Amino acid sequence: MKALRHARATYYSSLIEENKSNPRYLFSTVARLTESHGSIEPCIPLALSSNDFLSFFNNKILDIRDKISNLLPLPGADTSDTAETVPGPDISLDCFSPIDLSELNSIISVSKPSTCLLDPIPTKLFKEVFPLVNNSILDMINSSLLAGYVPQSFKVAVIKPLLKKPTLDSGILANYRPISNLPFISKILEKVVANQLCDFLHDNSLFEEFQSGFRVHHSTETALVKVPNDLLLASDRGLLSVLVLLDLSAAFDTIDHRILLYRLEHLLGITGTVESYLSDRSQFVHVNDESSMHTKVCHGVPRGSVFGPILFTLYMLPLGNIMRKHSIQFHCYADDTQLYVSMKPDGTSQICQLETCLKDVRTWMTGNVLLLNSDKTEVIVLGPKNLRETFSSDLTVLSDISLASSTTVRNLEVLFDQDMSFSSHIRQV
Repeated sequence: MKALRHARATYYSSLIEENKSNPRYLFSTVARLTESHGSIEPCIPLALSSNDFLSFFNNKILDIRDKISNLLPLPGADTSDTAETVPGPDISLDCFSPIDLSELNSIISVSKPSTCLLDPIPTKLFKEVFPLVNNSILDMINSSLLAGYVPQSFKVAVIKPLLKKPTLDSGILANYRPISNLPFISKILEKVVANQLCDFLHDNSLFEEFQSGFRVHHSTETALVKVPNDLLLASDRGLLSVLVLLDLSAAFDTIDHRILLYRLEHLLGITGTVESYLSDRSQFVHVNDESSMHTKVCHGVPRGSVFGPILFTLYMLPLGNIMRKHSIQFHCYADDTQLYVSMKPDGTSQICQLETCLKDVRTWMTGNVLLLNSDKTEVIVLGPKNLRETFSSDLTVLSDISLASSTTVRNLEVLFDQDMSFSSHIRQV
């Protein structure tokens, strides 16, 4: 037994050393060893049918959009949006370039061998026989790029319901989130387009500087280094900080295609293939060996896709200008937005700035068909304890958002405590 433990330790030590520059592999290895997973594939009760899930997911989006419609200002009200007044770039991206066989080989070789219900053969088998059909696949990818057209079969998604947390009741529909599963070849096309789009955005400095989602050399890790570092430096200077963690309701699923296309064209100079990618999409749910009816997708971008999350971050671009206008520090990871200000205990002007900023953020989100969930948005005061206690008693509500009654908040799955000691998070781990 001792020799077995030693061999196991040696094996994983060498595995970690060999992959120390690959954080995705390291995290998946740790998750596998600790049996810890952010989302788990549940055993779905037979009482819940595929059509039950489809109806629930569709009705949830319709309900959210109805709530947003009721929040919209009356016709004739001033809805000018300073976040949208930034002039577009001098150059544009109106088509994507064909790729060569070596680039296609590289993309396919590093792609995960996950198989979708819509794939004609298992992805592992496809990767093995790819050298025999590589020219045909290359021609198909390049034809799509040059024509700016996404084949209809690439725009059908199988929705996989996943439990939001392992501890939740698997018999309640509201405890699931929809994840889109797409054919393997469609994801290859998305990766090609995403690579060229990201190169264009990077070369022209069009990315949001403080958005860590779905970008090379950016991750939850960079977001969780930047914000705590700022908060700890402020505390060292004897300042208090107020941290607001915004929560959006099903943000990926509610975004408006018309607004997205307008923003891509006029703010970023991107036209062409994206419209084909968004149009005429459909989806169905498959659970317990049963498929639901197919429904048309009129809103949102597919979670679980390659290209969809990038489009989402571009949709959210104007949000950063609102925070800058109010001199509020912020950092984003996809739809998780962190706003924070640091001040002396009597810094009422900064709190007023933060409140005004939150009102403008809420207004912008409503106009962009996004629903800010005040019940799940959290606020916490951080800094030296003697200053914090006096300040917290004077601040109970911030722009209709209740101050967190607990001494910790969850930020990108990390527990932040008021002393920024991370002792609560360490105990939980």
